[in-house]
Amino acid sequence: MKPIPSPTTLRYLRQLVRSTGSSNNGSVALPAAHPFLTAHRQHRHFHRSRPLLRTETHTLSDIGEGVKEVQIIQWFVEEGAQVEEWDALCEVQSDKAAVEITSKYSGTIKKLHFKRDAIVQVGDGMVDIEVEGEDSEDAGSTEAEQQVAEGEQAAEGSVHPEADAGAGKAEQKSEARQDSLPPDPEPAAEHPQERGKHASLATPAVRGMLKEHDLKIESINGTGKDGRVLKEDVLNYLNKKPSASASPQTTQSTTSSSAGKQTETAQSLTPIQNAMFKSMTASLSIPHFLYTDSINITALSALRTRLNATSAPETKLSYLPFIIKAISLALRHYPILNARLDTNDPKPQLQIRSQQNIGVAWTHPPAYSTKARANKLSTADLSGGTITVSNIGSIGGGEVVAPVLVPGQLAICGIGKVKDVPVFNEKGNVVKAKMVQLSWSADHRVVDGATMARAAELVKSFLEEPGRMVVELV
Repeated sequence: MKPIPSPTTLRYLRQLVRSTGSSNNGSVALPAAHPFLTAHRQHRHFHRSRPLLRTETHTLSDIGEGVKEVQIIQWFVEEGAQVEEWDALCEVQSDKAAVEITSKYSGTIKKLHFKRDAIVQVGDGMVDIEVEGEDSEDAGSTEAEQQVAEGEQAAEGSVHPEADAGAGKAEQKSEARQDSLPPDPEPAAEHPQERGKHASLATPAVRGMLKEHDLKIESINGTGKDGRVLKEDVLNYLNKKPSASASPQTTQSTTSSSAGKQTETAQSLTPIQNAMFKSMTASLSIPHFLYTDSINITALSALRTRLNATSAPETKLSYLPFIIKAISLALRHYPILNARLDTNDPKPQLQIRSQQNIGVAWTHPPAYSTKARANKLSTADLSGGTITVSNIGSIGGGEVVAPVLVPGQLAICGIGKVKDVPVFNEKGNVVKAKMVQLSWSADHRVVDGATMARAAELVKSFLEEPGRMVVELV
C-alpha cells in the first residue's frame, strides 16, 4: 500500500485539475518544468533525516580554590582526533596542582586554541569539537517530504515518463565517456611508512618515558591504532638508538664553542616554577621575622628506633611526623599561628580557623610520593593549608634556614639537618647528642616575637620529652 500524499499536496493538485483540466485516462497533465515538480523532485530519493554537524567550544571551567589561570602541560588529543565525552583532553598546572581536563562532548577535534606551555584563563575557549545531532526541523518534515515525493513518483509515471528516459540516456552517455577515458596511471612507488593521523598522541605513561629519555614523539614510528606511539615502540627505539660514543665530533664542537661569545637561550618557566614565582612574589609584601632554636632530640631518636624495630618496612617512621604532631599540639595554645589575616576589608582583621591543616613543603612528601612523582596530586592534596613545615634538612646539610611565608598563612617552620654533636649533660660530662635546628618565620604585622618564641619553646619541650605529647593528648 502506497503512502497517501499530504493534504497540502492533494489540495494543490485539485486546484491544478480545475485550472488545467484532465486527460481522458484521468491523469493530470503538468508541464515538465512546473514549479511543483521542480521544487520537490530533488527530494524523491532521500527518505531519512540529515545529520546536523555543529561546533561546540570547550571552555576552561572554574576548577576552584580561586584559580584564575592554568598552564597547559601536555595535550592528549590533536586536530582530527575522535573523542568521547569524559575523555582526557589535556593536563594543566595551576598554582595549586596538576589537573586533567576532560571533554564535555563526543565528536571530532576541529581546533586547539592553545599550544603546550600556554597560559589559559578561566572561561577561555580551549578546544573546538564538531559534534553530531539531529536537526529537529528536518526530522519533523522528512515524513511529509517522503509522502510528497512518493506521490510525485506515482504522478510522474503517467505524466512525463520521457523525463526519466532522458535521465537514463544521460547516464548512458556518461558511462560511455568513462569507458573512453585512458586507464589510471600506475601508483608511484610507496614512500617510507607514513605516520598515522594520530601519531602524535600518546598516553601520559608514554609521554613520561619520552620526557625521561629526552625524545621527540615525531622520531618514533607508532604501531598502535592510527599510528599511536606505544610503550613498546619507545623501548624498541631506545634499543636501536646509537650510543653517545658514536658521535664524538658533536661533543668536541660543543666543548670548543664554550669558549666563544656568551649566548642566552630563552626558556619558559615550568608549571612548578610559575607557581613558585606567583607565590613568592606575593610573599614579598609580608614583613617576615626569623626565630631559630636548637633542640636535643636524643630521647626522640631512641623512641623512634624502638618503634621502627617493631614496625613493618613500609611504615618506618621519620622525625617529621613527630615534629608535625608537636607543632599541632602547640597550635592549641597559640591559635594565632593557625589564623589568617584578612586585608580585603578597609579594617584588617584576623580569621581564627577552627581546624588545623599543616602543609609539608618537601620534594616528595612520603604520604603522596607516588602521586607526586606521577604529577597527579589533586587540588585537594595541595590546598587549604593553615601553617607549613619545610623539611629542607632532609636534602642538604644546612642547619639554619630562613623559610618564606606562604600567602594566607602567618607562620612557617623550617627543619634543619639532624646531626650528632657533643653536648654537656646534667653532670657536666660531654656526651654525644642528636641535635636539630627549627627555624620559624612569622608575619610580623600581627605576630610579635614573644608569641613566636613561646610557641617555639613549647614545640621544643614536646620533642625533647616525647612523653609530654602523650599527656597533652588526654
